[in-house]
Amino acid sequence: MTTTRRPSGSAGVPRSAGRAGSSAVGLPGAGRAGRAGVPGRSLLRVGPVSLLIRRRAVLVAAALTVLLLLAVVLSLSLGTPYVAPADVVRALSGAGTPYDLVVFDLRLPRIVLAAVAGAAFGVAGTLIQSVARNPLASPDVIGITQGAGLAATVALTSGMTAVLVAPTALVGGLLAAVLLFALGARHGLAAQRFVLAGVAVAFGFRALTEVVMLTADPIDGLRAQIWLIGTLAGKGWTEAAWIAGTLLVLLPVLAWAGWALNSTALDDDTARGVGLRPVARRIGLAGASVLVAAMVTAQVGAVDFVALVAPQVARRLVRAERPPLVCAALLGALLLVLADLAGRRLFAPTQLPAGVLTAAIGGPYLIFLLLRGRRRSS
Repeated sequence: MTTTRRPSGSAGVPRSAGRAGSSAVGLPGAGRAGRAGVPGRSLLRVGPVSLLIRRRAVLVAAALTVLLLLAVVLSLSLGTPYVAPADVVRALSGAGTPYDLVVFDLRLPRIVLAAVAGAAFGVAGTLIQSVARNPLASPDVIGITQGAGLAATVALTSGMTAVLVAPTALVGGLLAAVLLFALGARHGLAAQRFVLAGVAVAFGFRALTEVVMLTADPIDGLRAQIWLIGTLAGKGWTEAAWIAGTLLVLLPVLAWAGWALNSTALDDDTARGVGLRPVARRIGLAGASVLVAAMVTAQVGAVDFVALVAPQVARRLVRAERPPLVCAALLGALLLVLADLAGRRLFAPTQLPAGVLTAAIGGPYLIFLLLRGRRRSS
């Protein structure tokens, strides 16, 4: 008879089972060490809270912040009159310059609005694309923009005062969201059904908008057309405050969303197997996205493609499996600030709406996606 000696302390458990048990069940500190050892990530501990952060995402966010600040200074400098960047920095620091009126009253409100609106578009696009699991999903694809546009067109062509245009557009965007949820709610707001329902809603509202514009007075129709393109001209602190206030109110939800986005790539069975509620998460993320999208569209109009482009470019910069929320917000802000600057200066003294420039960015981006998809398939 052969006697097998077991290593001391094994208590009859095979070595492989012991190793699996220590990592799956969790000996004290085993899981913590494993998470901290993930390549490209660092464990940040603040009191009882531990966060696993991607180092590349932090570097990209820092670089985008610097670029955004440079774009703001450049936008404050260029124009008539020209203000040297050094004078811009002195004015912003409160040192007092002859150009304080130009910087603070004429240019800064519009630039702050561009940054805040761009960040909101980036956030909304990230949430919608993560729920839809589709890089081509955005507020202007799933009908939110079109619902707000129809309501704003009705307001502008029916003699409503200018003060009521933004609230009416917000109501239109939210009604479009309600219709979208009603059509896409079956099967737990499944990704494909959500996108198809959004496309149907978008086409329906766009057709109604065209009918209203064709039957309206030509001058009112032109005003509605400018709103539908999306412009920051004549807007500033009030619109920025509404958008920033919405983001601040939703900040706890957005903080949760940044964590919840990690599970959006899982199928429903896998998500339930690890103790998650995928349907509730999708509804929460989609609800937050449509609120942000409806508010920002109501304030600045239908500025297309920022919500489409910013999340995917941010994802490629970070090299992540999903769009990073903070980087997408910073990139959206940078894109809209630069688009507004280009619209003001490229054909000066004629000013182009920011939506024209963002559409010029979005077209080549869609061609890039098409060519990239063909290369992958081949």
